[in-house]
Amino acid sequence: MEHGFRKYTRLLAAGFVLPMIACAQGDLDSAAIDNVFADFNSQTPGCALGVVQSGQLVYGHGYGMANLEHDIPINTTSVFRIGSVSKQFAAAVAALAAMEGYLDLEDPLQKWIPELPDYGEPLTLRHTLNHTSGLRDYITLMSLKGLRGDDFYTVAELIEVQALQEELNFSSGSEYLYSNSGYVLLAEAVARAVGKPFKDYAEEVLFRPLQMSHSHFHDDHNHIVPLRADGYSPRGNGFRTNMTTLNMIGDGGVYTSIDDMVHWVTALEQDGIRSGLTSILETRGVLNSGEEISYALGQSHGGHRGLATIGHGGSWVGFRADVLRFPSQSTSIVTLCNRSDAGPSGRAIEVADIVLAEHLAPVSEEPSLEAEDRREGVERSEVSDPSSYLGTYYSPELDVNYEFTNRDGSLVVHMGSDAESELQRISQDTLAAGSRTFRFSRERGEVTGFELDAGRVVHLRFIRLN
Repeated sequence: MEHGFRKYTRLLAAGFVLPMIACAQGDLDSAAIDNVFADFNSQTPGCALGVVQSGQLVYGHGYGMANLEHDIPINTTSVFRIGSVSKQFAAAVAALAAMEGYLDLEDPLQKWIPELPDYGEPLTLRHTLNHTSGLRDYITLMSLKGLRGDDFYTVAELIEVQALQEELNFSSGSEYLYSNSGYVLLAEAVARAVGKPFKDYAEEVLFRPLQMSHSHFHDDHNHIVPLRADGYSPRGNGFRTNMTTLNMIGDGGVYTSIDDMVHWVTALEQDGIRSGLTSILETRGVLNSGEEISYALGQSHGGHRGLATIGHGGSWVGFRADVLRFPSQSTSIVTLCNRSDAGPSGRAIEVADIVLAEHLAPVSEEPSLEAEDRREGVERSEVSDPSSYLGTYYSPELDVNYEFTNRDGSLVVHMGSDAESELQRISQDTLAAGSRTFRFSRERGEVTGFELDAGRVVHLRFIRLN
């Protein structure tokens, strides 16, 4: 079964996709591009860069080291984990499964994941693709449950926790809020629909036809990856390795290289995977109100200095990645990094300013984010009367207890194995610990529980036990 890839297979056979090596540099200012990555060297991890124009890798280069222990430098064949950039691949696989008749993107998610509760309203596969599902993000949920970033849990356990959620963040389709849960559950839905592991189906319908021979969904952390770059994070004056043992895919989990990514961005540009697929992947989501959002299927629409862009970033453990495409200029900038502080999105913009200088509008004056943050800042004060909040609170949706205690006159909360955090008052019975907001409720003056907001999880209910 060719799964509709005849067109792109013919292009490959005919030699329309050029060999994946740095070539045709033309008038590119390579010195200026290299300077964007000048802080990476033989003593540091770094990034691999690919500038692709009209199907050609016009500039490919590695900066820094793929492995510090064995002195292996980064190049365009180095294989990186790409975090949420993986979502565009997951979306493509799901769309292909729909084209092949295995499922429909308008199917209720519960049709394929019946373990999830019925929330009394449609929650479709398309909602998960557009981040309009309202599903609470599993990474945040597991953190709130008290798990550390290096704790291990399975997809089955993730589904169990997701099934405990009695409600959504909001009615499906009414808002946009990024949720990794949607893409993990989407991958599981596709796997069940096609009757084989998602990784295998992706290899069959995407990576193999595109000749992305060093790319795969990494659903087994013990799997050996040839040419893999290790992930790192800064520590003191050096670095520490920073990898993961989690096997979730769909929201992330793809390993790939610059050489392989040239095939991918070229196929998107030429609609060479299957006729009409690129259009499906680039169609923006629409809310129930009719409002169009910038997020499509695993990609987000934007703009830079007068030019339309489509792209996505990725961030997980010691890896960072960014794919930035300028469709009208047939130009893509792919930046894959193996250090957590690499900032590939900013570097991609700097490269774009060099490569597309003659096409860009003048730099506009925009208010700094710092200024925005100062304007939107919320005043906090000490909790001067902690006694009314002391006690144990239970969340049936997390199956976890939070303990509130008085430590030297300060109210602190203990969240599973997480370190204790001091709370501050925002207003009356609304308290905060870092980015987590606790809205306490009372009956006849007594505190009875609270709702917790934590970024991609909102109004998570806790009841007071004592």
